[in-house]
Amino acid sequence: MQSLRLILSNPRYFAPAWVFTSLNILFGTWAIYIPTIKDKLAIDKSELGIAIFFLSLGVFTIFPVAAKIINKIGVGKATWYGVLLICVTGVLPLLAPNYYSLMAALFIFGATHGFTDIAMNTLVTEIEKEDKKNFMSAAHGFFSLGGVLAGLGIFLIAVIGNPVLHMVLAIAIVLVVNLLFYKNYTHITATPVAKEPFSFNLFKPLLIIGLVSFMVMGGEGAIIDWSGLYLKEVSIAPETLWGAGFLAFSITMTTGRFFGDSISQKFGSIKIVAIGSVVAIFGYLAVLSTQTYVAIFGFALIGLGFSVIIPELFRIGGNFKGIESSQGVAFIAGTGYLGFLTAPPILGFLADVSSLSLSFIVLLGCSVLVFLSTFILRKQKSN
Repeated sequence: MQSLRLILSNPRYFAPAWVFTSLNILFGTWAIYIPTIKDKLAIDKSELGIAIFFLSLGVFTIFPVAAKIINKIGVGKATWYGVLLICVTGVLPLLAPNYYSLMAALFIFGATHGFTDIAMNTLVTEIEKEDKKNFMSAAHGFFSLGGVLAGLGIFLIAVIGNPVLHMVLAIAIVLVVNLLFYKNYTHITATPVAKEPFSFNLFKPLLIIGLVSFMVMGGEGAIIDWSGLYLKEVSIAPETLWGAGFLAFSITMTTGRFFGDSISQKFGSIKIVAIGSVVAIFGYLAVLSTQTYVAIFGFALIGLGFSVIIPELFRIGGNFKGIESSQGVAFIAGTGYLGFLTAPPILGFLADVSSLSLSFIVLLGCSVLVFLSTFILRKQKSN
């Protein structure tokens, strides 16, 4: 909670944290209107899936070049430009008059989303380096808070009655608050890094962190997509509890991130990843018990475990020796998004050929691998 108090009491830390919130407010507001867009354009589920793929394609397209742009213009200015870009492009999918323009709009929105994501995580990494204070985990808590605020926007649907107007209102809130605080970070540039010639020994720990990011964010994506179906078909939960697993996961994910920084300062990033993976392992075991309330508690444990892992991965990625912080963050973000997007369909295939329980056994195995990877990282750090 110390990092939360730091953010709420000092504009230097609140300003970048609000960027995290802003990104998820706009993304979440677009997401709640997906069914409306589907009906408006008269497209089927497969066509909608292809359109959303263009959102992901935009994110991945920007990753290889984002670090160079950020380093050239400065991470503070890049973050502010990213905020302006998502405010401009966030409304485009809701304005799309046809299917093809929707794909183009989502590609552009995805690219600006990905750029802002890398810039804001790099910004927090640089501020942490300058001030010797940890608030990455709490900043990710503010990202989760943005999703909650966007979700509360469903109560405005009936009042406003216009998706574009709703998004414009969300953009106005995001922009006004950012205008009040953005000058607290626009002057910040990345600390110069003494680059080293490429070697596998230099790249290997970053590759391991990337694989951890892939598995953890893959698990997050799977729970978002499959927890409700698991409770319905495996736990035979009543309809009123189908969404309880994801809700429990989201609450502990958000709450845990506000405590993660103080724990990280005490134990260090690698130990935090190890502790988080152990908590997630117990969570998966509870889920696999198939008992409804035990499974819901298991989803809560997984959210708690994951809550502290992802921020630490960005912190580690932004502090690799011989690698610029923006490049490390971009690599971690890229592998994480790859897992988030590919894991749900892969696990869906496993569920089709075998069972949904097997899919969650695979996720359990991934958390075990994350735990084992921390021993390799600790050994490499000591060397």
